[in-house]
Amino acid sequence: MKKMKLVVIFLTIILSTKSCTKKEEIGIHTQLNSTQKMYYNGKIYTVNDKQPWAEAMIIDKNEIIFVGSNAEAENKLEKGGEKINLLGKLVLPGFHDVHMHPMEVGSTTTSFELNEEEVNPENYISTIKKAARENPDVAWLIGFGHSIETLFQAKRNPLKIIDEAVSDRPVIIMEQTSHSMWINSKGLELAGITATTKNPQGGIIMKEKGELLGILIDNAGDVVFQQAVTALNDANGEYDGMVQFVLPELAKHGITSVSDARTYWKRNQHKTWGNLAADNKLTARFNLGLWAYPAANDIEQIAALKKMFSNDKNSLLKINQIKLYSDGITHNTTAALHSNYKEDYFGLATNNGLNYFSEARIATYIKELENVGFDFHIHAIGNRGVTEALNAIEQSGTSNGRHRLTHVEMVDIGDLKRFKQLNVTADAQVAGTFTQPHHWHENDYLVGSTLANNLIPIKSLKEVGARVTLSSDWNVSSLNPFIGIQNAVTRAPQNISLSEAIKSYTINGAYVMRQEDKVGSLEVGKLADFVVVDKNIFEIPSNQIKTAKIVKTVFNGKEIYKK
Repeated sequence: MKKMKLVVIFLTIILSTKSCTKKEEIGIHTQLNSTQKMYYNGKIYTVNDKQPWAEAMIIDKNEIIFVGSNAEAENKLEKGGEKINLLGKLVLPGFHDVHMHPMEVGSTTTSFELNEEEVNPENYISTIKKAARENPDVAWLIGFGHSIETLFQAKRNPLKIIDEAVSDRPVIIMEQTSHSMWINSKGLELAGITATTKNPQGGIIMKEKGELLGILIDNAGDVVFQQAVTALNDANGEYDGMVQFVLPELAKHGITSVSDARTYWKRNQHKTWGNLAADNKLTARFNLGLWAYPAANDIEQIAALKKMFSNDKNSLLKINQIKLYSDGITHNTTAALHSNYKEDYFGLATNNGLNYFSEARIATYIKELENVGFDFHIHAIGNRGVTEALNAIEQSGTSNGRHRLTHVEMVDIGDLKRFKQLNVTADAQVAGTFTQPHHWHENDYLVGSTLANNLIPIKSLKEVGARVTLSSDWNVSSLNPFIGIQNAVTRAPQNISLSEAIKSYTINGAYVMRQEDKVGSLEVGKLADFVVVDKNIFEIPSNQIKTAKIVKTVFNGKEIYKK
């Protein structure tokens, strides 16, 4: 009998040991009766200059209460706390993407997509016809994806091409960059556009010898596109797209904080965002950038924007930014330059780009809205657009503002130092291949080789002490932060260090979202937003950083993604 008892005890010890070993392999020891979790045996890059690296971190509910060594963490973890073995993996703060269009990406309004690589627009006819057959009941047939250069190279009027595809109901197709629209005659008719219609502020209605071409440049296209989307009345589609696609994608890529770079409040997008927050659907922190409509009455628009300000520190959703455009985009020849373009597409009185908002108007909006609490997120691509935006901030901004210019593709040398002097953040997107140095001189024929060189000068900006953020402009470029980080460190001569690139996706982004006291680095007292990465990007070749994958995303103390 004694022998049997000894055998049972021995087997129990063996089974218990095997059970613990298995839990060690999957990285978790679970205990009960505590809200604390200890993440240990990791390579934790904190983005805290006072303590850059750690092995372990303890969180209590959603707050970080310890960062340090494995041994110290073991001693500090309260009895019953959960232990999670990181198995030597890299941990980073949750990524901030301070320029993307999540609700637009998730919207179900687009019925079809065109191939950006297609060089003959005649070949689009069959695709558009097919989309019309498959969507017989939509008020506007909306497409996406072509390149405007394809339309510029058409052998016949692009309006005749799209009319051949569909003529009995309106069709509008957004170009890949969103800075132009291809529209048929029925759409032009519903928009009230004729050959004598004047160009709207910040936009151009393309014509040739007085004949409409069916191409609406910049704000001319955006005005009609908003009309088309409003007609579809698809708020439920935007809500569902966020829940079913966008939020899971953000979690998968470790993005825990986002600035929506264009909230169309006249379409009540801010209310859809509010519904997502009220329904506890948000799995990231969001700041909305209310769109400043270029053609709106300034007095009325400013009054409306003031009423929508919301900055509840306990909410995941804040309405505390204004998004406006200084200029357009280079390949449309609408980015604002100090010099003239070398090609003239539009035959206007000037050929140095256009302004959605003039310097004086930007200054007025900043004067009226900064003291309410709004920070400005200003699209500026051309060197004149950058100069004018900085001038407006210098004229009307104060030390309270945390404004930023986004894109910053062409910056005059004299303007570089002004970013730091005015505390203006330079927000750059380098995830797209078109931003790589070997593509820079593709725009020589438009702007000349000197201006085309050193596009998006993030190294030059860092050298003068400017704050830089990196973002995606999703879906213009990839959502994946590791692509942006890899490109940022490899795009010599305008490259930055790996640590600076990570800061640009974390603590710098937290600053422009006014939450650097809560997130952006892994420190005691901050909220537990962090990611676990399958590869240590500090140890692999820089040209392999984009192969890294998120293993786990923790947001506000809760695991929202696990590979």
